[in-house]
Amino acid sequence: MKKTLLALIAVLFASVLYSQSTDAEEIRITLNDYIEGSSYTKIDQIKKAFAHNATLYLTNKEGEFKIYTPQEYTGFFKNRTPGKFNGRVGKILKIEIEKDIATARAEIVIPERKSRYIDLFLLKNIDGAGWKIISKTATQTDYSGYVEHDR
Repeated sequence: MKKTLLALIAVLFASVLYSQSTDAEEIRITLNDYIEGSSYTKIDQIKKAFAHNATLYLTNKEGEFKIYTPQEYTGFFKNRTPGKFNGRVGKILKIEIEKDIATARAEIVIPERKSRYIDLFLLKNIDGAGWKIISKTATQTDYSGYVEHDR
């Protein structure tokens, strides 16, 4: 009886760990769609990362806090050459998962402009669509403290 109970607990524990690791990998894929898409001006790849009704809370170039749709956000890249690296380097810093929701933190650096941003994401595992970014915000931080990470 003890062996059966221990085996059952081990199987349940393993399935939870596997589910978490699978979800984490799927979230990384979604976040990398955003990072690579925005680094190489791949509009469709950026859009793929977001739920169609996602909300982005960002401060624009004029310093105004605004709400954007994914479609408006991808418009920021319209004058760049698709597929060409535009200087944005991104790194996923943290992912936390709770059932079908997750939060993530990423660092975006643009060395040419000496700019560093921290992006915060809210993700949801949407039936039929998988993990999608449903909300994003970002803040510009002090570049002087930036230390290059292994990429």
